[in-house]
Amino acid sequence: MDAQGRGRADDVDPADQWVLNPQTGEYELRLSPSAPESSVPGPRTAGLRTAAPGREVPPQRRRRPEPGAPVPGRRGRRPEKKKSRGKRALLWTGGSMAFVVLVAGAGGYLYLKHLEGNVSTTDVGTAGSSSFKKDEAFNILIIGTDKRTGEGNEGYGDKGSVGHADTNILLHVSEDRSNATALSIPRDLIVDIPDCETTQEDGTKKVIPGSSGVRFNQSLGDLGRDAGCTMRTVAETTGIKPDHFMMADFNAVKTLTSAVGGVDVCVEHAVDDPKSHLKLPAGESTVKGEQALAFVRTRHAFGNEGDLDRIKVQQQFLGSLMRKMSSSDTLTSPTKLVKLAEAATKALTVDSAIGKVGTLKDMALELKKVPPKNITFTTVPVIDNPAEKVKATVVVNESKGPQVFDMIRNDISFTEVKQKEKKEKAAVAARLKGEKSEPGEVRVRVTNGGAPTGSAQQELAYLQTQAGVTKSENAGNAPAELARTTLEYAPDQADQARALAEILGLSGAAMKPGESVTNSQGLPTMTLTLGKDFKGAGVKLDAKSIETPDLDKSTADQKQCAS
Repeated sequence: MDAQGRGRADDVDPADQWVLNPQTGEYELRLSPSAPESSVPGPRTAGLRTAAPGREVPPQRRRRPEPGAPVPGRRGRRPEKKKSRGKRALLWTGGSMAFVVLVAGAGGYLYLKHLEGNVSTTDVGTAGSSSFKKDEAFNILIIGTDKRTGEGNEGYGDKGSVGHADTNILLHVSEDRSNATALSIPRDLIVDIPDCETTQEDGTKKVIPGSSGVRFNQSLGDLGRDAGCTMRTVAETTGIKPDHFMMADFNAVKTLTSAVGGVDVCVEHAVDDPKSHLKLPAGESTVKGEQALAFVRTRHAFGNEGDLDRIKVQQQFLGSLMRKMSSSDTLTSPTKLVKLAEAATKALTVDSAIGKVGTLKDMALELKKVPPKNITFTTVPVIDNPAEKVKATVVVNESKGPQVFDMIRNDISFTEVKQKEKKEKAAVAARLKGEKSEPGEVRVRVTNGGAPTGSAQQELAYLQTQAGVTKSENAGNAPAELARTTLEYAPDQADQARALAEILGLSGAAMKPGESVTNSQGLPTMTLTLGKDFKGAGVKLDAKSIETPDLDKSTADQKQCAS
């Protein structure tokens, strides 16, 4: 059927507007020259060339294709194995979780503007960042609410709920984009919700008073709290400030999984849960729509039938969803990409700072850089609430939680990132090569930047009495805490720095060329800052010396079966 036979532009399948440009090998969105202006591009038609009355315009000559180039044919058709090189990016989440899916390529700007119109925004004020920066690490709080929208969701969540923070993931994306951490926050975690300023419908500001010792899910919805209150609660609880948020409700997972044609899941035992209406045979299955929602919402089919076990199942589901969305079957299908983008953005609410098309596109392209094998799923370490006789809530495990939060704040991966290590080795190898001073010629100030109390003095004693670094002194506490021990030195102190690095087992990455300071005698000296990786006086250090706490974790590339 030609363009005239399609009727109004609104009736056109958006996927039919993607055509292959034989000159670039990319799929592009094309507009009809005679089509009315619209935020969603209409189909491309074969327009005729016109000229002034009485003049004929010769037909346009077809350019001879270069050797090996694809032969121009009917627009919209594509080679079966041809992959678009255009920038396409996907940000995942599903279930009662938020998500955004963007497709961007040559000529895709108008369609992205249309997608922007689908997205709702919330002004969270100072709870988040005012902008998105591509060259920095960033944190996105992904919120899934228990609000019921759409048909068939009567069996989930609390009837009449205003939308509480039912499922929550703090997604940290590293500065170098080599890794990411998806930290689940249990809805039943006991927290202190701080006072938070919210923007009312009429534009006025209202401060909602905080609450102490309440469930985390009350940080959204209760007393009119918005997502900004949830962001402030995360910062209060973990010390990690979310830069942005993304939020969706129950209906989102149904539309998203249907758009991609289903998500593969696995269960160790057959499931027949009358409460969620989930029925699955043992082994692998593909779920979408209502069945996918039941899979991520069920609590009684897995583990101890609690929320923590459900979180594990949701993390496994998200990993599978990510693999499906990044598969060639999805990425090379314009139809699936368009359906995916429409479904996701219509379900999404974000903070005002990332609600613009350019920002959403930039964020999506940055997320695309992270390899699935380096995306770690884990959960805030918790223990049962000791104040309860009947265990219904949890509190942060103080023996594990702080280190997990510190690792995220300090941009430390929970997985081994080989590619990052190779880049570091190539960039810093020269710092360890060259002449080394004698230990007695090394001048260094030792400061404590996160190591246990007394570490600076203990290390100083080792340097002076056992390592021969007699020109060393204790400089007290550093201005800020560091995850890893560092040595800052001026260019003319490089030989001293190499000598101290050899004594302490410092890697090149721990050596920071910079400026010298003066010691107590007024002489230029280096600064050794002991970080949280400090193991004790005389113990060798390297860039891998931080031990990850014992956590239940997985990565996005792993296929697992729920049990």
